[in-house]
Amino acid sequence: MRVDVFDFDLPREAIATRPVRPRDSARLLDLSAGLAHRSVADLPALLQPDDMMVFNDTRVILARLEGSRGAARVELTLHMRMGEDRWRAFARPAKRLRPGDRIAFAGDFSAAVEARDGPEVSLVFDRGGTALAEALQSHGVMPLPPYLRRAADARDRDDYQTVFAREEGAVAAPTAGLHFTDRLLQAIDVRGIARRFVTLHVGAGTFLPVSVEDTADHPMHAEWCELSPDAAAAINRCRAAGGRIVAVGTTVVRLLESAAWADGGVEAFSGEVDLFIEPGYRFKAVDLMLTNFHLPRSTLFMLVCAFAGTERMKAAYAEALAAGYRFYSYGDACLLARAEAP
Repeated sequence: MRVDVFDFDLPREAIATRPVRPRDSARLLDLSAGLAHRSVADLPALLQPDDMMVFNDTRVILARLEGSRGAARVELTLHMRMGEDRWRAFARPAKRLRPGDRIAFAGDFSAAVEARDGPEVSLVFDRGGTALAEALQSHGVMPLPPYLRRAADARDRDDYQTVFAREEGAVAAPTAGLHFTDRLLQAIDVRGIARRFVTLHVGAGTFLPVSVEDTADHPMHAEWCELSPDAAAAINRCRAAGGRIVAVGTTVVRLLESAAWADGGVEAFSGEVDLFIEPGYRFKAVDLMLTNFHLPRSTLFMLVCAFAGTERMKAAYAEALAAGYRFYSYGDACLLARAEAP
């Protein structure tokens, strides 16, 4: 499918550089039944007591590092853990890095380049496990998306983390989850809507542009995820009882669809997923999706077009822009219902 099908004009001023406060006061374009302008705080009233919301509980680590190779400065964004002391990372600039080069981040903290493939390098740090996590906490910064065009600051350590973040390993936030507050989660519980958590460690590859002309030529970066037996069983019970599965974010959609059987049930698993969803894909496990507004020509916009219909999503994005909605990670949200398969 041609990538330019998923292009649209987006004014720079529509991109949110800070989230609204409180988080659940963000605007919500409700496309679950027609079209309505609401607030994220309205979400419990839009769902039914037999529905189940599925959240991604990944926690963003301070994955952006600045270091030096001799006199040359290097910026690294970690994007996939390969072992206790090994990570894959995007490097800038990368072309002068060679296997064996050592990059120093502090007097007592460094990593060796094991391999390079274009802008991506494989790193072996001088420590692993808890010691590496502590070093990243001391020397790393929050890996904000590049389209925000600003450096991360102290506010972002809280703003770019969901209130239910628990499992460390993501290098980008599951942004649909950023809208939730303890108050909103309590309102969901009071409404009788079940909640379950899965884990998908979002990688920096989610921000890579689709640079090819045809979607068939775009490589997807794999991301590690886990769907526990308890969560899988609860999801299957909900579906069997006639409830709807509400995915909070595209990461949850990709995880559940990767684990889905033909009848919509899911199977517990742990490992990497690289599912690329574009129009023509038949969804099995997810009935509703809460998601933010995405980049033109991105795999995420392709996913929502596959879920709700390309022309419908283009019209919805035009409506959102005309109404002053805020786009991307710190922006507003939309609630989508799965379109009937052709």
